[in-house]
Amino acid sequence: MKSLALLCGAAALALAMTACQQAPPAATAPPDTHDADVKALTDVETQANSDWAAKNADKLVAFYADDAVLMPPGMEPLKGKDAIRGGINGMLADKALSLTFKASRVDVSKSGDLGYTQGDYQMTMTDPKTHKPATDHGTYVTTYRKQADGSWKAVADIATSGAPPAPQKHK
Repeated sequence: MKSLALLCGAAALALAMTACQQAPPAATAPPDTHDADVKALTDVETQANSDWAAKNADKLVAFYADDAVLMPPGMEPLKGKDAIRGGINGMLADKALSLTFKASRVDVSKSGDLGYTQGDYQMTMTDPKTHKPATDHGTYVTTYRKQADGSWKAVADIATSGAPPAPQKHK
């Protein structure tokens, strides 16, 4: 009987000591960089507008991550920097080219590694049929990934024309 009482007492003492131990310190939460990241994405797009105005192909290509996809209206997707460079160089060869865009929505994930912008664009290019400048407008969504150096690069960039589709020719 004494050993049962001794065993119960030891168990109670062990439980009491365990209950009194402090919990290990919680891992500190990463700093909240949401507002700074939103501003950084806004700044990236402001710079990209300047680079389009300057027709600076190298800076425009640097806007994209190596594995990015650019989906311009009326074109096949351009996958990777080499394809994006080719598409941008083709656009920049058009003397009538003008492209501006402005985000109406910018947000970043809670983890701070992904963000996106959504807004409107306006683009003027030479119409291949009429050889005259034609203006298009529409909407876009660009998804960004934060790089190891803290910069943001576009990983998916899609623009959708707001112009009505061309009429179908009937045979």
